[in-house]
Amino acid sequence: MNDLVLHPMKEIRIIIPGEHAKFATDLLDTVKATGYTIISNISGKGHHGFHTSHAMFNDMESLVMIITVVPQEKVKPVLSGLTPLFSRYPGVMFVSDVSVSRLEYFRDFPTTN
Repeated sequence: MNDLVLHPMKEIRIIIPGEHAKFATDLLDTVKATGYTIISNISGKGHHGFHTSHAMFNDMESLVMIITVVPQEKVKPVLSGLTPLFSRYPGVMFVSDVSVSRLEYFRDFPTTN
């Protein structure tokens, strides 16, 4: 049996209004993040006080959290791409050290046309 090998990566969590989720996911696609998870209808307390989830008709009216794991060199392009969004709208980005066991899942993949 092979020993499990862990590889260092960076986890990025982006919390933004749902109406801007496409902007963020397009950015992640542009920097070639190999995938992401979107959690809708989140609630919490932050800089502007408590925010409750109000998904009456769609996810656009609530906060979403987008989670991705990328190599270190992709963190700066993601932050740079989000700067215009964060300068106009509420939102936050967290970056954490993580380790992954299946490095091949996080390598760039060829785009299909």
